[in-house]
Amino acid sequence: MVRPEPDAALRRCAECGGYAYAGAPDCAACRALVDGIVEGEWAAFLRQRDTVAGGDQERALAETVAAEPHRHDWRIVDAALDRLVCPDCGARLARGPAGCAACDLAHGFRYAAIETDPPGVPPGNEHAIRVNVSVVRRPHVTSESEVLVRRLLLPLLLAGFLPTTEEAQRVSALVKRSPPGRRAHLVERALQALADDFSRTRHAAPAAGSSPTSPGTRAATRRRSGRGRPR
Repeated sequence: MVRPEPDAALRRCAECGGYAYAGAPDCAACRALVDGIVEGEWAAFLRQRDTVAGGDQERALAETVAAEPHRHDWRIVDAALDRLVCPDCGARLARGPAGCAACDLAHGFRYAAIETDPPGVPPGNEHAIRVNVSVVRRPHVTSESEVLVRRLLLPLLLAGFLPTTEEAQRVSALVKRSPPGRRAHLVERALQALADDFSRTRHAAPAAGSSPTSPGTRAATRRRSGRGRPR
C-alpha cells in the first residue's frame, strides 16, 4: 500500500473499524499499512540500485545504510535495520527486547536519518510520523498508554495534521487521569474530536485561502532529527 498523500481523506479500516493505520499493531490490516510506509520506500530504493530483494546483495546494502543513517531517508534506515540481525538478542536489529544494548544503540542512531516534510504540512510533521511509526512497530518497549496515543494519532499525522503544544498536553493529561478500563475509549474520543475539527478546518480553509495543509502553503523542509531528539 502506497503511503497516503497528506491531503487524503481519513478512511476506515474494513478489518478493525477504526481509522486505517490506527489499529496497529493488533489489527493485521493496519499493521500491514504501517509496515508499508517503510517497505514501500525500501522497494523503490532497491529498484533504483538494481538490487534483488532477499539475497546477499540486499543484506550488504542494508549494512551500508545502517552504517551511515545520516545519508538516507528515515524509512530507508528503518527498513535496513529490519533486514539485519542483532548480534546480542538475535531479533531484527533495533526491535529486540527492552534492555538489549545493541538494539537500543541502533535505535538511537536511526534518528540521525533524514526527515523531509511534504509541501503544505506543518514543519515537524514528518518527524512526528516517523516517531509514531517507530513506536507502533516496537510496542513491546513502550508503555501501553503511549502506544495507544501514538497509534490513534498516526492517521491524522499522515493526513497533514500536527497537534499544537496545548492539544498534546490535553491528551497527555487525559491519559494520566483516565481509569485504565476507560482510557482507550476516552483517548479515542478526544482524538476523534481533533480529527473532526481538522477535517472541518481543512475543507473550509481553501475558500478563505488559509489552509495549513493547502499545497504550496509552505516549501518542503528537510531535516535530520539527531540522536537524542524526543522520540
